[in-house]
Amino acid sequence: MKILIEAQRIFRRQKHGMDFVALELIRQLQQLDHDNEYYILVAPGEDRCLISAERFQVLEIKCPFYPFWEQIALPQAIRKIKPDIVHCTGNTAPLHCSCPLVLTLHDIIFMGKKPRGNSSRYQNFGWYYRRFIVPRVLPKCRKIITVSQTESDNIQKRFPLGAKLTVIHNGYSPRYRILKDAYAVSRKYCAEKAYLLFLGNTDPRKNVTGVLKAYALYRRQSGHPKPLVITGLNEKYIHFILEKENIVSLKPCIHLTGYIPGEDLPALYNEAFAFLFPSLSEGFGIPILEAMACGTPVITSNLSAMPEVAGEEALLVNPARPEDIAQTLLQLERDSDLYQKQVNYGLQHVRQFSWQASARQVLNVYQNLNS
Repeated sequence: MKILIEAQRIFRRQKHGMDFVALELIRQLQQLDHDNEYYILVAPGEDRCLISAERFQVLEIKCPFYPFWEQIALPQAIRKIKPDIVHCTGNTAPLHCSCPLVLTLHDIIFMGKKPRGNSSRYQNFGWYYRRFIVPRVLPKCRKIITVSQTESDNIQKRFPLGAKLTVIHNGYSPRYRILKDAYAVSRKYCAEKAYLLFLGNTDPRKNVTGVLKAYALYRRQSGHPKPLVITGLNEKYIHFILEKENIVSLKPCIHLTGYIPGEDLPALYNEAFAFLFPSLSEGFGIPILEAMACGTPVITSNLSAMPEVAGEEALLVNPARPEDIAQTLLQLERDSDLYQKQVNYGLQHVRQFSWQASARQVLNVYQNLNS
């Protein structure tokens, strides 16, 4: 069987959630599947994180604009390769595909009301593009994979798909684990230890404003307040929010790291006192698992897919209430038994997730389609 996997963005240096999902899936399939022939289609980029191997051919397609890449260049490649199955991994797919199509639909957050906030032009365009493509491409798919039962329920309400839709949970990389000398790496980004960690993003649903307001409340009540390390955001963006919320005095307590390469992120989790993930909406939430696997307590949201991923004993808060986030941080800081309980819980909980298990289920989807 010839299988074509679209992994357009995996060569870009600053990868995000869906990019890592595609990359980890392909790496696991390379180890699991010794029978089928794979064609991995990517756009050129600086981070050549995947190379061709036996039965796995990585092909670069050059096209300057993503919609043209997906709607013109990708179908041209499909017609040339003539695969038995095409798997598009990032929410959208060609409107015209000459082969049986599998789509990974991570979420349909973009089908809801457009969130207010400081989204970039790239994020705004992506929101409109997905909103246009997804309703039109879903009827053409033979199988649709989503990443949580929560998101499956959301999708079925919006687009009744029946048995065409299946849930395959994401995993996390084994490199996320307890490290002996994490500080040797983390000190490049923050000289202090036991900080609070937040992975930033300009997408409004990531709740940057809520985190900063919660941090202000926490510092007012903590006897030994910890610094806040924020990745992925620049000083101008943070200053704008601090000024708007009248909490500019926090600025000296905040460490901005910029984008963190994947190989350094485990060390950053390891040295964190706690990881903040109070997002307003998520299809899954891989960072929850990554932090837990590094022995770091996680504070996350009580809505969307996050309770499903974090589990029943996790620290769940109302992300719209900064005071809830602050109080949970203070509880962790003041109650050493609760802290250790969360460390132990996280390390045990993540054992039920793995990329190998995810890849096995995806491979089963391919085989059933071809049977």
